[in-house]
Amino acid sequence: MASRTGAREPADAAHDLRWARDVRDSVRCAGVLLVLLLLLDWGTERLTPRRAALWFALALLLFLTLYPARVRAGEDWLSSRRLWRERRVRTDLLVSVRCLDGVSQRLVLRDAFGGRVEIDPEVLVRNPQLWLRLEAGARRAAAAGTLLCGATALRRLSRRIDRETAHAVFKASGLE
Repeated sequence: MASRTGAREPADAAHDLRWARDVRDSVRCAGVLLVLLLLLDWGTERLTPRRAALWFALALLLFLTLYPARVRAGEDWLSSRRLWRERRVRTDLLVSVRCLDGVSQRLVLRDAFGGRVEIDPEVLVRNPQLWLRLEAGARRAAAAGTLLCGATALRRLSRRIDRETAHAVFKASGLE
């Protein structure tokens, strides 16, 4: 498959395995909100075409807000695609990795070419293949001296992923 930059992405690119499920959940949430609002208006006999259009717009806004980014990674690259735009970084040329805390935690990656990708660290925790590709590229960037900021954030994330993986193994084997 060709990307927007014209480069070909190999078929062995890792991707978020839960993305399709998250999209379905976004559609369900928006659909439930729409149905509830329409039923409420219909039950109170205040449903008009104008109010129905307003509820459709509100449900669409909720869907767009909840729509998950599609995270993919290959050898020396990581991308995050929303509805209208894809952002990509070269992981072997990372210059900074920052962890932003707030309502939802975000991992911000920047490369030497000015590329910037913002992802949810939970995607990396749920998808070890994505994490392994990012970590390998970041190791190369650190060895080359381009990774100036973010080694601590990557170590913290690595420990979290190791802890979650060990917990999953213990749980699956019944040793929890």
